[in-house]
Amino acid sequence: MNNIFKNLLSIGYSCNLKSNLHTSQLRFAWSRDNLPKRFLEYNKKIYPPQEIGEEPRPAFVCHQKTNIKYSPEKLWYIAVFIRGMTIDEALKQLSFVNKKGAGFVRDTILEAQNLAITEHNVEFKSNLWIAESFSGKGTVIKGVRRHARGRMGEVRYQYSHYFVRLEEGKPPKDYYNLNPLTPQQQLDKWLENMRERKIINSY
Repeated sequence: MNNIFKNLLSIGYSCNLKSNLHTSQLRFAWSRDNLPKRFLEYNKKIYPPQEIGEEPRPAFVCHQKTNIKYSPEKLWYIAVFIRGMTIDEALKQLSFVNKKGAGFVRDTILEAQNLAITEHNVEFKSNLWIAESFSGKGTVIKGVRRHARGRMGEVRYQYSHYFVRLEEGKPPKDYYNLNPLTPQQQLDKWLENMRERKIINSY
């Protein structure tokens, strides 16, 4: 076998042998880039000029932190917690959250704030609010755990991604728009629905 390889090299077959072996895909399986890229593309979007009298379009910046050694399900609760807050209020609230993921979220928000000032022409760093905040599933590395009687079990090491979008201006009063009507309007609507009810098989 060694003589065959020597003969191939001697006749000028100098290409990379690793790329021709059938095990090369397994060798480079861990080097593939599976990081999310679409979210950051919003920063590169160019909008047309606005017309006179049109409502000014607020500046925004998207930022992400990838492959955090933290469960995406645990990170989701922290991400949802700061939605609709001003950036100063979000940073203040995160400082009281005694969770490992709160530190990752806080660092990401500070990076996004610095990015908004230096690259997106935001004038005041405090004039920002959390428009979007969510987490996603990252890389999952499977391992082996020993069980009793010589049996083996599977253990999963989960990683997660965190995404945040800061927007210039003041946050809305009701971020989720749960009650767009006033209490009196809600009562009137309920009464109207009650009066419009129809009893089946009756006069």
